[in-house]
Amino acid sequence: MIPVYNCSQFLPETLQSVLAQQIPEHQMQIEVVDDASTDTDVEALVLSIGKGRIKYFRQEKNVGSLLNFETCLNRSTGDLVHLLHGDDLIREGYYSKMEDLLTKYPDAGAAFCRYSCINEAGRKVYHKTPEMRRDGILKNWLLTIGERQHIQYVAMTVRRKVYEKLGGFFGVEYGEDWEMWVRIARHFPVAYTPDMLADYRKHEASISGSKFLTGEHLQDLLQAMMLIQEHLPDEKKQHILQKSKRYYAGYSIKIAKELWRKLHNRQVAEVQIAHALELHKSPLLYWMIIKLQFQFLLNR
Repeated sequence: MIPVYNCSQFLPETLQSVLAQQIPEHQMQIEVVDDASTDTDVEALVLSIGKGRIKYFRQEKNVGSLLNFETCLNRSTGDLVHLLHGDDLIREGYYSKMEDLLTKYPDAGAAFCRYSCINEAGRKVYHKTPEMRRDGILKNWLLTIGERQHIQYVAMTVRRKVYEKLGGFFGVEYGEDWEMWVRIARHFPVAYTPDMLADYRKHEASISGSKFLTGEHLQDLLQAMMLIQEHLPDEKKQHILQKSKRYYAGYSIKIAKELWRKLHNRQVAEVQIAHALELHKSPLLYWMIIKLQFQFLLNR
């Protein structure tokens, strides 16, 4: 299921990455769910590339990412569900690997792979560090994923019965997937492969990119942290919450540095700093902020 909104510059490559797997229609549904895009005629684009192999559904009006994801889940018909955003890519063998993992580990509620982060031009930004060296069920995964996000949608496949039991995405528009992966880990084992079979695209036009500019992503993440608390063991809740706040405060300063380098907009960067200090305060964080402030002064 491919949720899209105004990502026509990336969508052709996304669709081609799915079609290249050459999985017949009786084995896999492929459908684009368009949240009333305005940047192009998405239906014509899907027909041109898919030649009828890819189905198309358009919302009557823009409903937002969460309701569009819900539509994807409701329209999906398979036993295994993959939400592939219209700007991300899968690599050869992704679907066969996910099927193999979920067949080998029948108790697992979901499976995911290692992924690479790419930019607008498709160039590598970073490779995600592996969770473990071999295929298998992740140990102590609830506590690990409860601390911070380790997964992108593109890398994750979930059994439909899991969504039917636990429900869909809700609460926030940035971090909603983190909460969902924690919810799954609370109720089911999760399988993993260190094979790099997916590419997550990070760009300013994405939900994450636009929210970074305003600092809203940190407000959403804080709300996600509070939702995640409900899924953690009582004796671990406060410890994991503090580790989450510390991690994402430092992460926000790194984002502030990146935004300053890209946009040379001090106001945007200082929004990140302010939100970071709302999450966590420490000598290390203040030192990171001081170094960034020096960059402001040196590059006015």
